[in-house]
Amino acid sequence: MKIRIFTTGGTFDKIYHDALSEFSIGEPMVPALLDEAGVSFEYALDSLLRKDSLELTEEDRALIRAQVEACTEQLILITHGTDTMTETAEALRGIADKVIVLTGAMQPARMRQSDAPFNLGLAIGALQCLDAGVYLAMSGRIFPAGAVHKNRAAGRFEAD
Repeated sequence: MKIRIFTTGGTFDKIYHDALSEFSIGEPMVPALLDEAGVSFEYALDSLLRKDSLELTEEDRALIRAQVEACTEQLILITHGTDTMTETAEALRGIADKVIVLTGAMQPARMRQSDAPFNLGLAIGALQCLDAGVYLAMSGRIFPAGAVHKNRAAGRFEAD
């Protein structure tokens, strides 16, 4: 099994610099988390973007789609900011013969109480069990693209 991982930035890779919430998007955290977990599968990682998801454009989504379509792997994991993850999932619908799972974090992976490691593990497990299509792995659940929204007040994703 080989997984292609695309990172796009978002909270998953954020670094906060001060109490005023000034941040930057750092190096992808996925390799460090997978090393800590001692995974035994092969993966390739491409850092496509380093943006907060609110800054993603239609051109960025077209780039993500083109990269997913062009890669040879059938199992695709995308780390993404949570604010517009559902929009990117919608932009990826219709890609045939690939299992595409987007995941992210409500707290940066660099923080001790982050949901990033859990969501990453959930997404990797989901990749191995799902039929071709586009899904989101967040809040301990797997959601098909087009049937999920972010509940900002509750700090989780929920089915539509």
